[in-house]
Amino acid sequence: MPLIDCVSSGRILRDMDQPPSWYRQAAAALTTHQYLKSMGTMLFITVFFGAYFYVLKNPAHPVTVMPVTALDRLIPFQPPAFYIYISLWVYVSLPPALPASRSELYGYGAAMAATCLAGLGIFYFWPTAVPAPDVDWTRYPGMEFLKNLDAAGNACPSLHVATAVFSGIWLHHLLRRFGAPLPIHIINGVWCAGIVYSTLAVRQHVAVDVLAGLVLGGLAGWLSLRHRLRAGTGDKMQIPSV
Repeated sequence: MPLIDCVSSGRILRDMDQPPSWYRQAAAALTTHQYLKSMGTMLFITVFFGAYFYVLKNPAHPVTVMPVTALDRLIPFQPPAFYIYISLWVYVSLPPALPASRSELYGYGAAMAATCLAGLGIFYFWPTAVPAPDVDWTRYPGMEFLKNLDAAGNACPSLHVATAVFSGIWLHHLLRRFGAPLPIHIINGVWCAGIVYSTLAVRQHVAVDVLAGLVLGGLAGWLSLRHRLRAGTGDKMQIPSV
């Protein structure tokens, strides 16, 4: 066999032994159980908002106004942060789109549901609200719409923060399993941190709400993944080759 043919054959064999690139693995995962993922996500969001607004309008006890801390006074009101704030709905849709197996998808959904139920239970039995900021919302139409829709209740813990942190932990887990490079993990972390920061910058929450949301989301994310990480499933990808 000519030398050039031997070299070509060796390269082909090496390429066959190498796993697909991380983005090809992610693309393959996106195409699995598409109907279940899309319908499940829409149903979850619909049920969540129904429960959220019911609790917001029907608290079991008088509403407690959360305190303003030095950190709240340090961070100025920043209207452009509104766009980072609403990007949560794109961010939280990524983790349920990436699991490749039904069992992992169901595990994610159950853990996210438990996180939201915990927050809604706290809202119902201990209703809280943020103090009214000194801002003329009519100057910011997008923000005024948000304030009229979400009001200032269901404050502590911030479910905006909790679901962002929970999603960030799951995204890190899934991206690490795909073998995504460091810049992708940095983007994930920066996006999550930006959403957390935006809740303060748009005056939708105060620092105490954010801290409680960090605890809730971080604890829920760790509890939901601890068995998978101990079993080593965080480092193995079981999807069809592409």
